[in-house]
Amino acid sequence: MSPNIYCVEALNHPVFKTLSHVAQNLDLECYVIGGYVRDHLLNRAGSKDIDIVAVGDGIALAQALADALPGASEVSVFKNYGTAMLHYQDITLEFVGARKESYTHNSRNPKVAPGSLADDQNRRDFTINALALSLDQNQWGALLDPFTGVDHLAAKLLITPLDPQVTFSDDPLRMMRAIRFAAQLDFTIDPQAWLSIKNQAERIKIIAPERIVDELNKIMSTPKPSAGLSLMYEAGLLDIILPEVTALLGVEEIEGQRHKDNFWHTLEVVDNISRTTEKLWLRWAALLHDIGKAPTKRFDPKIGWTFHGHEFLGGKMVHKLFKRLHMPLNEKVKYVQKLVAMSSRPIIIAEDFVTDSAVRRLVFDASDDLEDLMTLCEADITTKNPKKQKRYMQNFATVRQKIAEVEQRDHLRNFQPPVDGAEIMETFGIGPSPFIGQIKETIKEAILEGEIPNQKEAARALMLKKGISLGLTPINSAL
Repeated sequence: MSPNIYCVEALNHPVFKTLSHVAQNLDLECYVIGGYVRDHLLNRAGSKDIDIVAVGDGIALAQALADALPGASEVSVFKNYGTAMLHYQDITLEFVGARKESYTHNSRNPKVAPGSLADDQNRRDFTINALALSLDQNQWGALLDPFTGVDHLAAKLLITPLDPQVTFSDDPLRMMRAIRFAAQLDFTIDPQAWLSIKNQAERIKIIAPERIVDELNKIMSTPKPSAGLSLMYEAGLLDIILPEVTALLGVEEIEGQRHKDNFWHTLEVVDNISRTTEKLWLRWAALLHDIGKAPTKRFDPKIGWTFHGHEFLGGKMVHKLFKRLHMPLNEKVKYVQKLVAMSSRPIIIAEDFVTDSAVRRLVFDASDDLEDLMTLCEADITTKNPKKQKRYMQNFATVRQKIAEVEQRDHLRNFQPPVDGAEIMETFGIGPSPFIGQIKETIKEAILEGEIPNQKEAARALMLKKGISLGLTPINSAL
């Protein structure tokens, strides 16, 4: 315990005073615990998520507080977990009754029983997350620290309150949390805890994919995701969760020809892109951009190592990976697939022999995601050779210039044909039919190939020509 340490300044928000009065009326002890306290002591930006533990009925405390706070949200109750949540102004408060937990070997869902504050602190994942602040009016802001978590904060150490073998076996998701906190806070995992994670990595398989991905997304959102990803690899977790990525590991040599280690290259690309964007799914595209290289790797005695079609295959692999991990199968997976499948196209545009039509097709195919695609391709430059790096960046400057010239002239971003289906039907007096798609495709291809400008008059003339060739007759003879 740390009975002589008080953190009154951490409780400045008026909600804490109201909560204290409500708890007193219910004759309940209650404490702020976990991340909010930890982050305050680390002088990190004020957390908006506040965990409250009550020695007694935490759900009743949440409901009473909601009644006492004008403008508070309704209380969401999660009976399976014995927790409740409410939103007030800019904060979210989650309530739980202090409890003891016991686990079976094949499930992370514990059997729970009411307990004391000490019982609740014992079940926490790390000592730095077991720190609690009293909301008792007679001990306002007193820090309760049974495992010297304050010392571990100062030493930047992640240590479990109890035997780490038990802590991680009971809830294997804590292994991911250890790595996530190490990456987020730049902390070191205690050697004994680290050994336990490596020994029990296989137990991550009992955790729901959604929970794993939630932690993985937090690792991907750190300033340097490779810090967490490399720890996952060293622990044996990454090979279980993302085998498509670890399959890139290693270098082969045949007839004196080697290829780069695409695993460590990938982690560099993720770090590169994380310096320029906070977009989570763009970072995912960076992580997965080369996953097609492992299954497409071949050695050609004439030209060396090849990875023909790895972008196309990688795009297909992305969907399978998202489905396996229960990740969103909506516009997000389509976005990542698209960037992976197109990840090599911009660099080809830098070559002198490339035609304007190739640039137009790149702009058309990438559409609103063109800038993200360029950002990904530039992050893909990981060479340590200054001359090569300079040349590659100059190539991308050339690509950007060509794109700007084509866009200014042809306006292909979010391309819509100058002639739509309704106009085609009206011109030829037909209803919906395959002819409409054929005419629109002809117009699109002609514009992309530079055969006609992206203008109404030229497109309409081609519409008439194509329609007549298909056996259609304009209903207005003047046409």
